[in-house]
Formats: sequence, C-alpha cells, structure tokens
Amino acid sequence: MALALLIMGILNAQAQADRQFIRSGNRLFHAGNYVKAEAEYLKAVQKNPNNAQAVYNLGCAMMMQQKDSAAVEQFQKAGQMEKVALRKSKSYHNIGVICQQKRLYPQAIEAYKESLRNNPTDDETRYNLALCKRLNKQQQQQNQNQKNKQNKDKKDQKQKQNKDKDQNQKQQNDKQQMSKDNAEQLLNAAMQQEQATQDRMKKAMQQRSSRRLQKNW
Repeated sequence: MALALLIMGILNAQAQADRQFIRSGNRLFHAGNYVKAEAEYLKAVQKNPNNAQAVYNLGCAMMMQQKDSAAVEQFQKAGQMEKVALRKSKSYHNIGVICQQKRLYPQAIEAYKESLRNNPTDDETRYNLALCKRLNKQQQQQNQNQKNKQNKDKKDQKQKQNKDKDQNQKQQNDKQQMSKDNAEQLLNAAMQQEQATQDRMKKAMQQRSSRRLQKNW
C-alpha cells in the first residue's frame, strides 16, 4: 500500500511539473515572447509526452515563429492524442491555416474537414474550407492553362525547328543544284571553247592547203 502511494505521489509531482511549465509558457506566449514560450512548452512535453495541451501549445508557439513544418507535426500529434473533440478541432484548424498560407489547398481542405468533424459549429473553419475549395479550383485551372501553354509552346517550337530544318535542307539542295549547274556551264563553256579552237585550227589548215594548191598551179 505504501508503494502504491509513493508511485501516485511521483505521478502527481510530474503532472504538476508539466502544468507549471505550461502556465509559464502561456504567460510568455501572451506577452509575445514565443521563443521562450516554446522552450517552456518543450519542457512540459519532455516531462509528459502524453500531455496533448502541451503539445498543442508547443505547435502554436512554433507557428507564431513561422516554423510551419515543425508546428504541423506538433498539431498532428496533438490531434491524434486529444480526447476532447473541441480541442482536437483546433489542432486540425491550425494545420489548415498553415497549409492555406502555403497554397497547399488540397491538404488545407482535408485539415478543415477533419476540424469540422470534431466541431461542426465552427463558422470560421467552414468559411476557410469554402474559400480553399474555390482557390483550389482556380489553381487547378491555372495549372491546366499553364500546361496547355507549355504544350503549345513545345508544339510551336517543334514546328519552327522542322521549318528551319526544311529550309536548311532546301538551301543545301539549292547550293548543290547551283554547283551542279555551274559545273555543267563550265563544262559546256570548255566544250564550246574546245570546239571553237578545233574549228579555227581546221579553218587555218584549209587556208594553208588552198595557198599551196594555188602556188603549185
């Protein structure tokens, strides 16, 4: 019996210790000293990792310092271990707020839905949920428009490359044709020149032959 009382005494002392750190953290939090408040809440969690209130408050202190990823982690832990629906809803509401600020609308929507499951009367969460649904739809449309534009730009670029390729090929073909035509012209000119030379030589030989015949006569 004495052993049981001793154990209960230790547990009560630990519970009082984590509550003291929470109260100290709350005073610092309301004073705007979020860094020291975080330290106090962390001490409370270390004393009692199952204290959902300490975990939730730790997430709030981190959130105020824009430690968003760490804050979401604490809110998720608090939401899982919290038994009171109203307090549970606050954890998921805060997760929704962080995701909404990051424009992570699908994740924000799911967090707000979970918050409303635990507190259906929260009009602020309901408004945020409706807003995120609308923003998510707009974001999806913008992403689709951007994707369509990128596809069109790729198609136009490919068409331009094909056109440039065809034009380059045509230019090469034209150059080859010009080279062939020039070669034929040079060959024809050479043949004409050769023919003219042969004609002159033939005419000169005929003239010499005619002079010899006249002389002999």
